[in-house]
Amino acid sequence: MALFVLDEHTAGIRPLGGAARWWLHHSLAALAERLDGLGIPLVLRRGGAEQVVVELADDTGADAVFWNRRYGGPERAVDARIKARLRGSGRAATSFAASLLFEPWTIATGSGTPYSVFTPFWKACLRAPVPRRPLPDPPAADARAGTISSEALADLALLPRDPDWSGGLAETWRPGEAHARAALDDFVRGGLDDYEKARDEPAAGSTSLLSPRLRWGELSPHEVWHAVAGAPGAGGFLSELGWREFAWHTLFRFPELASGNLRPEFDHFPWGPADDPAVRAWQRGRTGVPLVDAGMRELWHTGHMHNRVRMVTASFLVKNLLINWRVGEAWFWDTLVDADAASNPFNWQWVAGSGADAAPYFRIFNPLLQQKRFDPQGIYTASWAPDSGGTPIVDLAESRRAALDALQEMKRVASQGAASSTA
Repeated sequence: MALFVLDEHTAGIRPLGGAARWWLHHSLAALAERLDGLGIPLVLRRGGAEQVVVELADDTGADAVFWNRRYGGPERAVDARIKARLRGSGRAATSFAASLLFEPWTIATGSGTPYSVFTPFWKACLRAPVPRRPLPDPPAADARAGTISSEALADLALLPRDPDWSGGLAETWRPGEAHARAALDDFVRGGLDDYEKARDEPAAGSTSLLSPRLRWGELSPHEVWHAVAGAPGAGGFLSELGWREFAWHTLFRFPELASGNLRPEFDHFPWGPADDPAVRAWQRGRTGVPLVDAGMRELWHTGHMHNRVRMVTASFLVKNLLINWRVGEAWFWDTLVDADAASNPFNWQWVAGSGADAAPYFRIFNPLLQQKRFDPQGIYTASWAPDSGGTPIVDLAESRRAALDALQEMKRVASQGAASSTA
């Protein structure tokens, strides 16, 4: 039998955002159908994973339990307790490497410490043994005698209601393993050749759109790796898989990634108020800056945003509006179908300058120059925000100077704190 536990009870495990819940509902429906064809029931439960898994093993008399390894701090703690309890009762309990190409403890510097900069990290990954090939589909199972109680998918209450705002998501996506594999095949045949050249152009349609498939396990990174490896243009695309790995390896060593600054000096950054009306204008795509507004409206309608535009919209919130990166991260967590516990906060901290990055804080994306460079004909901005382009809610030049002044203030306060702690 296969089991999915919706765990919104265990302390420290972050509840899913709205768009992610929508995807999960439809992905579970597709998974149940797929498993049914193999004679395997999909049992749905909700509650604390430790209690649910152990009790179900007792109730069914299962003598072995297997799952894909998890890497967040609270999840690892839960999984360790599950293993201990199952093994203590004489059962086999085994987790497997399935969602990452390289285990976090296998990639380290020469001195044995984790990498803090991407380029040497990825070079170390490429020197490691080639990731394993994906396993074949399992054979059909013999029918199990008796019935196993399961919650109905609808009872998990994953879909939005009153109002149902998911129409744009349904227009854009078809979750499930079959559609994920079709998307991978389409990208390898028709998009990989142009990926390096056009991946930064939001109107070019050259990105893979595989991120939600990877986030929900409809594709494994091993499957993607071996589908593209050796093909023209594969190097740049595989480095994006590497960036995902880097985010998860960072979360493994810093479980507070969504709440704490990787660079502690940013604890002293003078952020503006989170209830600033400009935040609402940013969320609604009403900033008067065409590329920012287009990205935020694309996000709301589709649950997705082009990666270049994600960086621009995030930089505008953090650097031009001086709003704490956590505010933007929380909004993306709720609205992205591909938001995961590592990549989402990791990328926001990268933009904010508080994260794992060789570049300093003063990298500030000018959204007008970014539009001129990557959407020169205005195709993307006209598609999503044809009415934008009036007076921006903030002066870009003045707000850039304010951001750099705030950085200097942070450094001053941080240095004073360091001096007082050593006095």
